[in-house]
Amino acid sequence: MKRILALILVTLLTFTLAACGTQPAAPDGSSQGTSSEDGSKTSSNSDSGLIKVGIVNNPPSESGYRAANVADFERVFNEANGYKVSTFYSLKNDEQLNAAQQFITDGVDYLLISAAATDGWTNVLENAKNAGVKVFLFDRMMNVDESLFEAAVVSDMAAQGRMAVEWLKEQNLSEYNVVHIQGAMGSDAQIGRTNPLNEEFEKGTMKCVIQQTATWDEATAKQIVESVINSGEKFNVIYAENDGMAKGAVAALDEAGITHGVDKEVIVIGFDCNKWALRELLAGNWNLDVQCSPFQADKIHEMIQMLEAGKTLPEKIVINEETYFDARTITQEDIDKYGLGD
Repeated sequence: MKRILALILVTLLTFTLAACGTQPAAPDGSSQGTSSEDGSKTSSNSDSGLIKVGIVNNPPSESGYRAANVADFERVFNEANGYKVSTFYSLKNDEQLNAAQQFITDGVDYLLISAAATDGWTNVLENAKNAGVKVFLFDRMMNVDESLFEAAVVSDMAAQGRMAVEWLKEQNLSEYNVVHIQGAMGSDAQIGRTNPLNEEFEKGTMKCVIQQTATWDEATAKQIVESVINSGEKFNVIYAENDGMAKGAVAALDEAGITHGVDKEVIVIGFDCNKWALRELLAGNWNLDVQCSPFQADKIHEMIQMLEAGKTLPEKIVINEETYFDARTITQEDIDKYGLGD
């Protein structure tokens, strides 16, 4: 019996030593350049001497703006510039929160976030701070205490909405019957672009014919406008919170034989300034497009390098300089200089 017990102990000791000698598995996807079904992807670089960065963003398929934004970050945050990068894409805030927490657990040095929704981030950012992970916000703000992030490089979405609404008021229409197509509800872009128009609805200076989200989707926007047309309700303004949704709205107008653009039946307003959208302005088919700059990567890179050098950042919140383009004044030079994409 003693001999049997001794053999068992030797066997257990052998397995224990073997287990101690194996290398632990890397975090899922952290060492290979792959894209998973949940939208995550990681670089294939070794992390020797590289700054580890986790990027949480909306997927490039969201819009032309987002495709340009993603490309901008890929251009800057890569091995050649000294970074080991892990990226997660989703339009769902809960998925983004989980991904951000995983990046913190994985031990990234910096966490860069464009939040799908403004709320719900406090706990994750507190965890990042406690873990020594430095957080940068880009593109969009979120509802958190400023002590929880190093800096934010963002657009002023409310200013964009005010620019569009002020321009619309300056047209001095006899009446404003507005089809309002919203972006993803709860996002900084949707809130900022919605609120100035809501103020006009509340004051009674403009009438809300319909206010409905298309979640940045062109086809859904087309369906919304088709339903309004089929209802027979009168409208003379399309206020779409991105270019893609404006395009879908215009497709519905075209199929119904309703004219749009300069001196036509329906005013069309979009946001983001894709080149193809600005060409619609130049042709007089749309009336207004409000700029939203997708280029924040260079500034964040500059700030990270300052922190790595032990310097203090000179500013907490950096606002992109943005404007709008009117169909009556836009030029080909404007399109070439400010337009996104091809």
